Amino acid sequence: MTAFWTEADFDDHELVQVVRDAKSGLTAIIALHSTHLGPGAGGTRFWHYADASDAMRDALRLSRGMSYKNAMAGLPMGGGKAVILANQDKAKTPEMLAAFADAVDALGGKYVTAEDVGISEADMAAVAERTQFVSGLPVEGDDSAGGDPGPFTALGIFLGIKAAVKHKLGKDSVEGVHVAIQGTGSVGGGVARLLAKDGAKLTLSDIHMDRAEALATEIGAETAAPDAIMSIACDVFSPNALGAVLDDEGIARLDCQIVAGGANNQLRRAEHGPMLAKRGILYAPDYVINAGGIISVTLEYLCRNDKAPCDINEVRKRIALIPGRLEQIWQESDSSGASPDQVADRMAQELIGR
Repeated sequence: MTAFWTEADFDDHELVQVVRDAKSGLTAIIALHSTHLGPGAGGTRFWHYADASDAMRDALRLSRGMSYKNAMAGLPMGGGKAVILANQDKAKTPEMLAAFADAVDALGGKYVTAEDVGISEADMAAVAERTQFVSGLPVEGDDSAGGDPGPFTALGIFLGIKAAVKHKLGKDSVEGVHVAIQGTGSVGGGVARLLAKDGAKLTLSDIHMDRAEALATEIGAETAAPDAIMSIACDVFSPNALGAVLDDEGIARLDCQIVAGGANNQLRRAEHGPMLAKRGILYAPDYVINAGGIISVTLEYLCRNDKAPCDINEVRKRIALIPGRLEQIWQESDSSGASPDQVADRMAQELIGR
């Protein structure tokens, strides 16, 4: 791995810290992209990377995405992200989480973490035993913000898909609209259930096909193999798994009019946004449409710091603003000729003083 500050994904990050704890076996990367608007906020990913350079790339790209996401969501938070490098069997221990929590705490509030891929509410509760700079903690009752951010992310994506269908297809409803969903975990599964309730036609896929098939049986959907889902003829392709699926090959395979999903960093490189636009495919910038989860955990964190109750209705009100932000981006894209990702990036960069 070359020096990280020479990597293409390094974007004047304020801090990039490699954390090693030999006793617990922890290797992690904490990246702070910008604290212009507040502490860097973003989840922790627990993942096995074939190469350490992939972990660094993830940390750099995801933390920059969090700067943009928090800014565009109107949150008083900057952008940060952590990745814990799992071994091949993805063994996770209490000692490893404790060492990671101590590393977060040592930053003194510059970074606020939460759950992401491979990390659960229970893991965050364990981290919270050693640091206050954590969110996404379990909550009691259905009227408080916080807890698993997945359902809130799914709600924002569902509303964003409806906005995209209206903008691109001129339809006020998703009834009969064919959506191909890649990834049926907490977020993708939530999106699928919401769309099914509104009468959408769905094709589901997941690397764990038993999970996709079980969900398809539950909601009356079809399934497709993981290597076929991007080629399905549909109205909307919704990527809700890992990122960078929109590369040269992936875009060439698409047979849809809209791409709108929750995966982070869907575009592999900067040129892939304009490539989608050139094909006439409407793109919902990922860090705008998938902001529901960070809205929830941020309000949870802020309310807890203020020792105040956090009404879930405030979270829903803020998530309900996502379609309007997308529409603003698409309208400017239509009038300027810039692709939606370029428009969104310019907006976000201005908000964080870049």
